[in-house]
Amino acid sequence: MLSTLDWALIESWKEAGLPLEAVLTGIDRAFEKYHKRPHRFRKVNSLAYCSQEVLRAAEAAQMGGSQSTGLKTRESETPFTKDEILKFVQRNAEALQEVSASIAQSDHSVLAGDVKEVSSALGRIAASDGQEFETDLEELERHLTAIEEKLAASLTRASSAELLAAFRGEIERALTSYRRNLGAAEIESLERQFIKKRLFEHYHIPRLSLFYL
Repeated sequence: MLSTLDWALIESWKEAGLPLEAVLTGIDRAFEKYHKRPHRFRKVNSLAYCSQEVLRAAEAAQMGGSQSTGLKTRESETPFTKDEILKFVQRNAEALQEVSASIAQSDHSVLAGDVKEVSSALGRIAASDGQEFETDLEELERHLTAIEEKLAASLTRASSAELLAAFRGEIERALTSYRRNLGAAEIESLERQFIKKRLFEHYHIPRLSLFYL
């Protein structure tokens, strides 16, 4: 049901640290206003329609002192078990090992090496007992996100100008109807997340963040 644009927008909200409660509240308010309109000629086919209300809800939450990362840690039960996390990380490590071998056959030795390095890093996490993230799940998420960003940079460097231009063309077309609902900073973040998502899809690389568990 969610398009690549929608996922990129969700990721941009996550990157900006918007509380989950604010995002859900903003979406609800956007649709409440939509259904109250006397004439609804235009269909809502993207979460971008809800962006302004989501940002308003996030601002209100910040002013009210509401903070939420979506990952309960330390003082409350985590949303994932240790076994679930270790299996997720191990599955990604194995998938990246296969991708590295495949890329190496296509004369992208540098990229293959970068992917293999990430696979090894994930393998070390999977081989641990998991005690470190039982007490600080957010720290693990920051670590995985940093690894993912490093991998995204490697994919961008290895990609042709034509491929990157094609992805930018996709996001430009997707945003045509929704630019007026988005601020400049949000558009920049959305474009970055969209291209990152398309790169990972193009190279058949799994996402590493616990956001995808």
